[in-house]
Amino acid sequence: MIKDQLEQITASLGTNTTLVAVSKTHPIERIIEAYEAGQRDFGENKVQDLVEKYEALPKDIRWHMIGHLQSNKVKYIAPFVHLIHGVDSFKLLQEINKQGQKNGRRISCLLQFHIAQEDTKFGLSMEEATAFITGPEFSLLDHVRICGVMGMATFTENTAQIRSEFQSLHRIFRALKSTHFSSTTEFKEISMGMSDDYPIAMEEGSTLIRVGSKIFGRR
Repeated sequence: MIKDQLEQITASLGTNTTLVAVSKTHPIERIIEAYEAGQRDFGENKVQDLVEKYEALPKDIRWHMIGHLQSNKVKYIAPFVHLIHGVDSFKLLQEINKQGQKNGRRISCLLQFHIAQEDTKFGLSMEEATAFITGPEFSLLDHVRICGVMGMATFTENTAQIRSEFQSLHRIFRALKSTHFSSTTEFKEISMGMSDDYPIAMEEGSTLIRVGSKIFGRR
C-alpha cells in the first residue's frame, strides 16, 4: 500500500515539488517500506524520534525536522539534519548557527510564518522576520543557510480560506526574496501543504509538501 500511495502522489507532483514523507508515529518497518520504494525525504516532528530513526535507518535518507523545535534540543540533530522547517525565532536561529559551527556544517533552515487563523500554530509575522533579517547580528550567522519559508494553513474544510493562506505565504516568500535574498540562490523553498491540502498548496507554488497519512495511513 505504501509503495502504491507513494507512486500515486509522486505522479501528481510538478518538477519543482519535493515530497517529504511524514513518518512521525510510524515504526521503522514502514519507513523501510517507503525507502525501498524509492522515497528519500522523511519528516519527523520530535527530536528524540528523529535521532532514533536516523541511527537505525540508511544514511542516505534526508531527514527533515518539521515540528516545533526547542533551542536546547538543536544539538541532538545538528550533526545530520537535512532541513529544519520550523525556525520561528531569532534565538532559535542563533542556536542552530552555534551547533552548526560545532559540527562544521551549514544547517539549512526555513523561516516559519504564522498564516493560519489559529492561535495554536507557531510562526513569525513579517514584521518579526524583517526585524532580525535586517539586524546587525543576522550577518554573523555563517553556519546557517536560509532556504525559504514554511507555513501551515488553518485546519478547516473551507478550501477558499486554505488557498488564501497559502497565497499569503507565497507573497511573503516573494517579498523576502526580492528585498533580502535576491542574490541567494538557495532561497527557493516554500514548504506548505499536508495530506489534506497539498493539491491546493502545489497550485499555489509549494516546493515541499509534507504528507503522512496519505502514505502511511492514520495512526
